[in-house]
Amino acid sequence: MQEIGKLVVLIGLLLVATGVILWRFPNLFGWVGKLPGDISVQKENLSFYFPIVTCLLVSIVISLLSWLFRR
Repeated sequence: MQEIGKLVVLIGLLLVATGVILWRFPNLFGWVGKLPGDISVQKENLSFYFPIVTCLLVSIVISLLSWLFRR
């Protein structure tokens, strides 16, 4: 049970650190969601946005990180 507690605290600290970075430097990740290939449609009464390329990039990064930590 102690390992789970340590993991929860570590994840919490990581989330807090990420929140502080995004709060203090809001333009640091301004390119996220605005990559070429992200779908954005705006009409009079309709606004649709789907960041497909951003999702693919995040998925690749998470897959690489999980592969590295698994080794």
